[in-house]
Formats: sequence, C-alpha cells, structure tokens
Amino acid sequence: MFFPLWFDWTWLILIPAFIITIWAQARVSNAYKKYSQIPAKSGVTGREFAQSMLRQNGVDGVAVRPVAGDMTDHFDPRNNTVNLSEGVYAKHSIAAVSIAAHECGHVLQKDKKYGPMRIRNAIVPVVNFATKLAFPLILIGILFSARVPGLEVLVDIGAWVYFAVVIFQLVTLPVEFNASKRAMANISASGVLTVQEQTEAKRMLSAAAMTYVAAMLASFLSFLRLFLLSRRR
Repeated sequence: MFFPLWFDWTWLILIPAFIITIWAQARVSNAYKKYSQIPAKSGVTGREFAQSMLRQNGVDGVAVRPVAGDMTDHFDPRNNTVNLSEGVYAKHSIAAVSIAAHECGHVLQKDKKYGPMRIRNAIVPVVNFATKLAFPLILIGILFSARVPGLEVLVDIGAWVYFAVVIFQLVTLPVEFNASKRAMANISASGVLTVQEQTEAKRMLSAAAMTYVAAMLASFLSFLRLFLLSRRR
C-alpha cells in the first residue's frame, strides 16, 4: 500500500537534485553576468561572429536573429535559425561571442550529421509525450489502487515512461559539450578572442554545461524516486 504523496519519505531523494539545480543555475548566471560585462577586444558582436563562423564553415541558409530575454539563446533546427538573446546579438562581450559560437556549434552538428544530436532530435516527440503521460499514470495508480485491484501497475508503467526523460538528458550531455568544443575551436582559429579571453570563454561555457549535468542528475533522481514508489506494494 502506498503512503500519501505529501508524507512520502522518497521526496528526500529530490533534495540533492534541487540543490544541484540551484547551484548550477547560480553558477551560470554569475558567469554570464561577469563575462557579459567584459568587452571583447576585437569589438566583434555575437551576431557578427555567428555569421562569420557559419561562413567559415561553409554553412548556408541559416539565419541569425535576435530574440527577447536573457539567456534565451538557441538554435532551432526546424527553421534553421540561430536565435541570440538581447545581451548576445548586438553586444561584443566575451559572453556574447562564446554563446553565439556555442549555438553555431549546434548548427555544425546538424550540418555534419552528428550522431548524438540526431538521436536527441529523433526522441524529442517521445520525450514530450512521456512527460505528459508519466505523472498522470502514477497519480491514478497511487490514488485508486486501493479501490481497483491491479491498478497499481500504472505506477510501474509511469515510472518507466518517465525514464525516457533520463535518456533524453543523458544524450543531451555529449551534444552540449561537443557544441562548446566546436565553439572554442572556431574561436581559437578565428582569433576573435585573445588567449586570455579564450580562457574566460571556456569558463563561461563550462558553467553553462553544468546546467545540463544538473538536469541529467535531477531527472535520474526523479526516476529513482518513482521507481521506488513503484516497488512499494
């Protein structure tokens, strides 16, 4: 028989996930705040370097566009656009160049048919469906299993459906680390940042990468909690 969710001890498993996530978010926010205030000596903006990096790699048909907000930068493979936030698109800071290069790293991954990225893009619909389905199944199984014998199997199903999220986060790690590696290689080859600025760019990208590590650990711990709930009859 399941304990009520709000009194369940397995909530304790999520505490490390919460701490890690807060730490990673604080780290990347502090890094962005710091390096967005340090101008790149070259004076090249995020938009300019993104366009230059794409040209140098022979990539055509990808638009570089501004997008509202802070740290909202992303590459959208559906319409081939590199979307750069307000603090990146028209700014010439170390953070701006680093982030623009990272997003263009994703463009190069698509252009070169990078395996992990293709896997991640392929499972996105499955993961979106899994996130919507997992918790309703688990709640139904927990709340009504005492009234309907056999309904507790829904908790098992929900837990394993949620495992798709763990797989997605795991596949995301090499995608993000590889994009940063490509970014730094292009930054170094172009000379857009000095040697000292490149060291600072690596710190900026490393801080950003930790958010994905935190997301993977959080999703795994969430799955572990759900798995333990499914084992308790």
